[in-house]
Amino acid sequence: MQLQQLAYFVAVAEARHFTQAAERMRVAQPSLSKQIKALETELGAPLLSRARGNVTLTAAGEALLPLARRMLADADTARREVGELAGLRRGRVRLGATPSLCAGLLADALARYHRDYPGVELLVEEGGSRDLVRDLARGQLDLALIILPLHSSDPSLVTEEILNESLVVVSPSNAPARKPYLRIEELRGRPMVMFRRGYDLREATLAACRQAGFEPRFAVEGGEMDAVLRFVEAGLGVAVVPSMVLDGRPGLTGTPLAPPGLRRTIALAHRKDVEPTRAAHAFRATLLFFLAEAAHEGSLPQGVELAGQSG
Repeated sequence: MQLQQLAYFVAVAEARHFTQAAERMRVAQPSLSKQIKALETELGAPLLSRARGNVTLTAAGEALLPLARRMLADADTARREVGELAGLRRGRVRLGATPSLCAGLLADALARYHRDYPGVELLVEEGGSRDLVRDLARGQLDLALIILPLHSSDPSLVTEEILNESLVVVSPSNAPARKPYLRIEELRGRPMVMFRRGYDLREATLAACRQAGFEPRFAVEGGEMDAVLRFVEAGLGVAVVPSMVLDGRPGLTGTPLAPPGLRRTIALAHRKDVEPTRAAHAFRATLLFFLAEAAHEGSLPQGVELAGQSG
């Protein structure tokens, strides 16, 4: 079994068309077909059904596809790891992060890393923790900043807690006089702006409301972070968000929840069965040093503290 054969198979499985796959792989279509046929012969089962010009995956093809994608991703990581041995003059870090971190602390940490390692390619994937964990498992990310706790269905990951953050109820700054804090019960019956399904903040908000004995009322739902904050600014309702996303948004005000409030933990994660590349290790070191320095200088966003501290 050759990596090239797997790459050709994945290309056809994704394009569902031999000619288009050959064009994507920059190879003649007969050569691509021959390599896939050789792969099928070696595995002892057809991978693709070619009936009437329609290309579909057989049961064996469905089983092979996620494994082939992971093997190709791991091989690419291995090639880059070897290429990094020359003092990190080149390499790549594929980093996943939640939208609140992308809009907040992450940009400054990435700027510092790029300054120290200008030859390393930085690829950032923004998404919810569930999506990022899935991409880690598929070998599409090297590291991810995710929200704990993980669900029991998540793959085996190494997680390192790095930050704790408070969640606040956000409302327009021009709203009527506000209290110093809110109890979660006070959100009963109030119109709320809710994130899309699969978003960590959606699950946290629903769980808190249900624990308090009520179902929240949605004025609008389905947005990402920027959309949710803009909907709140427009007066559609309130939302529960991390306090760090309010930096630079004078049109919004965050009201803490009454003790014990709502808090969550941010962790840096990678696959347990794959050692991170040297470039990824260097990013981890840069990130942790940046956060420790910001905590010492008091420049972490309000409501954010290093994991293991209390304040």
